[in-house]
Amino acid sequence: MRTALASASQHLATFSHTPRLDAELLMAHALAIPRERLLLHHLDAAVPDTFAPLLARRLAQEPIAYITGTRAFWTIELAVGPGVLVPRADSETLLDAAVAHFAKSPPARILDLGTGPGTLLLAALAEWPGATGLGVDQSNVALDYARRNAVTLDLADRATFALGNWADNVTGRFDLILANPPYIGTTEVLPREVAEHEPSAALFAGAHGLDDYRTLIPQLAALLGDGGAAILEIGATQSQPVTDLLVEQGFAVRLEKDLGGNPRSLVATWLS
Repeated sequence: MRTALASASQHLATFSHTPRLDAELLMAHALAIPRERLLLHHLDAAVPDTFAPLLARRLAQEPIAYITGTRAFWTIELAVGPGVLVPRADSETLLDAAVAHFAKSPPARILDLGTGPGTLLLAALAEWPGATGLGVDQSNVALDYARRNAVTLDLADRATFALGNWADNVTGRFDLILANPPYIGTTEVLPREVAEHEPSAALFAGAHGLDDYRTLIPQLAALLGDGGAAILEIGATQSQPVTDLLVEQGFAVRLEKDLGGNPRSLVATWLS
C-alpha cells in the first residue's frame, strides 16, 4: 500500500495541489475506513481492488469530494456530490468572522443565502446550539443534500430549507446572514475539476463576477436585525466593488482575509 500511495501521488501531482492527501483519501475510501486508521494500521497491507477505479476517476480530474461523497468543513462533515458546489476551506473565513462578531452574544436566527449542501448554515448551527436557521437555494439538488446533511448532523429540528432566488421570498429579521454567491467572471479560466464537474450556476456571475451581488445586497437591509452582521464571500479582486455596493445600502464594511492572505469575506454591519 505504501508503494501504491507513492505512485498515485506522483500521477496526481500533475494537476492536484494535494496529491498525497488525495491518494490517502481514495485509499481510505476504498477500504471504507477513516484516513487516520489507514495511516496508523494499514500501510503495509495489500492494495484493495476498489482503489484503482477510484484513482482513475481522480486522474480524470473528478473532484475528490464527489468520489468519496463527503467533505469536511469547519467542525462538520457534509455529504456532497454532482450538482452541488464543493465546500472550500477558504469559506471558513466567514465562520471565523461570525464567531468574532458574536463573541459576547450568540446569534439566535441565521440565514444562509445560496446554501448549497447546507455548508454555512449547518456549520453555524453546530457552532451555536441555541440558534435556528433558514437556508435558501435555487437548486433542488443542493437542497436535497442540505436536508440530508441536517438529518445526519442532528440539526434538522433547527434548520429549515427553501427553494428560492436569493431572498426574494424571505421575511423576518436575522442576526446573522451568510452568503457565498457565485463570483467568477464568465471569461475566467478554471481548473478542469471545477469547470467540468461543479455546477456553473454556483460559479459564474456575469463578466466581472458581480451580477449576484447586485441582486443580493439590496435585499439585506430588510432582513438584518439590530446588532447583526451580513457576511459575504468575495473573490480576491472584488473587495472594492462589493464594498461599494454595501456602502450604498447604508452598511459599514470590514474586510477579512483568508489563511493565504487573500481578501475573502466582507462583514457588513449597521452604521452606529
